[in-house]
Amino acid sequence: MTEAAARPGLQKVIDIKSVFGQLSQSLQRELDFSQEAANLERMAEVVATYDHLAVPAVYKELSTPRLLVMEEVQGVPVTNAPEGPERAAAARQLLESFYKQIAVDGFFHADPHPGNLMWWKDRIYFLDLGMVGVLDGDLREQLMLLLMAFWQEGPQFLTDVTFMLSGDFDSSRLEPQRYQAEIGGLMAKYRKAGLAEMQIGPIMQEMSGIALSHGVPLPASLTLVGKALAQVQLATAQLDPTIDPFDVAGKFLQRAMLKAAREKLNAKTMLYEAQKLKLRATRFFETVEKLIGARPGQNLEVKFLAHSLEDGLRRTGRQLTIGLIATASLFSAGFTHGSPERWLPIAFGTVGALLTLVLLFDMLRRR
Repeated sequence: MTEAAARPGLQKVIDIKSVFGQLSQSLQRELDFSQEAANLERMAEVVATYDHLAVPAVYKELSTPRLLVMEEVQGVPVTNAPEGPERAAAARQLLESFYKQIAVDGFFHADPHPGNLMWWKDRIYFLDLGMVGVLDGDLREQLMLLLMAFWQEGPQFLTDVTFMLSGDFDSSRLEPQRYQAEIGGLMAKYRKAGLAEMQIGPIMQEMSGIALSHGVPLPASLTLVGKALAQVQLATAQLDPTIDPFDVAGKFLQRAMLKAAREKLNAKTMLYEAQKLKLRATRFFETVEKLIGARPGQNLEVKFLAHSLEDGLRRTGRQLTIGLIATASLFSAGFTHGSPERWLPIAFGTVGALLTLVLLFDMLRRR
């Protein structure tokens, strides 16, 4: 690993140290069968909503950290699944489940090659859950945006998402237009390809190479995500070569965002989010006040300025919050248009319109 990490040309394509770190952690977890048993149980919950996906049951009373006893899957390799509607439905569920595992649950099978997928009783069984990927909440949200960028073919949006994924990095040598042009060229290249070649996994791997060549370091976990998607899409293409992975991703995103919108309408959740926003605003104002109060001399003038600045900041913060919520509501109204639940776009549109009026009134009142 040391020799590989020392090669500057290779470092421009892949972050060797981070990738080896991720693989090392995954291998250590894979050697502990009690961890794999827990992974099997968790994955069973993740795919419970899919009638053509399953995992073997675990016999916990017979299992130990050195021994794993589970249900025998008496099937055939997934590539030998018999032709029919069940095979096509299972292929679509397999691909969608990985979008769900990665972007919603943050827990995914990190080695889903065809040898770890078995066909039995009209279902695809996930085997060998020793190597899994785990993603935190922030990264899941960013990957959801990444999928949306692929779906909508937005190179500017995709470029911005890669900046979010990279966090703090030295952008002094970055050429934004050239970087965005290469990202856009990548999307155009795959969008013109046939369905069998139009796979998000390889695209993510190629995108990571472009990002690193421009000095935009993406998280190491993205390597595992790209690898897993590449493997599962290979199996999906073998099961049903007519599947469009972008179409599957788009429809999954619609349902996922619709579900998230419903959850946001919950009074308890809205109260919690409001309290978080209030706490962040309070901390921001306290920081500003401390900075102002730290200035020496002319205390009366400083207090006056602090008071005026605080009023201005609070007013601006209130208007910004109203504007953001109004924009999100109007966006949600458009996004849920055509939903079977017709009250949703009406509710979002009404809230957005009312908040826009409140914002305009507040701005005119302060002139």
